[in-house]
Amino acid sequence: MTNDERMTKHKVMLDDDSFWREDDSVVVREEPAVKPVYDLEERTARFGEAIIDFAKKIPPGPLTDRIISQLVGAGTSVGANYAEADDAVSKREFLKNVGTCKKEARESKHFLRMAAYAVPELKFEARELWREAKALHLIFLRIWRTGKQRE
Repeated sequence: MTNDERMTKHKVMLDDDSFWREDDSVVVREEPAVKPVYDLEERTARFGEAIIDFAKKIPPGPLTDRIISQLVGAGTSVGANYAEADDAVSKREFLKNVGTCKKEARESKHFLRMAAYAVPELKFEARELWREAKALHLIFLRIWRTGKQRE
């Protein structure tokens, strides 16, 4: 793999006694710099954490207080509602919770846009989070539509 494919080289650390052994060699392997997360529960949790970290950077004030609270509420509830959907006891309950995930992801996109407008210096970081919110929205939309078609 090449560095163009976002690959970096990482050294594998040997145990503490490796210094004393001459026959051990350092192993070099290539891994992606950013590993994609395919576990939706983990991905939504990371999204919520990223939203909280982003919200901490928004200066509080009369203009931004409502945006911060709405953004944190919507961004963190995506994961909470997915956990609810994952534990659903019926298909109907599952689809209801996935539908809520879809709505909260879309709401997160809206408030990220408002935060970028209110605090222009955070626009780049807001854009990255907006892209993740959009991806989550599309994932939940697909799950919801597929489930509705099979009802």
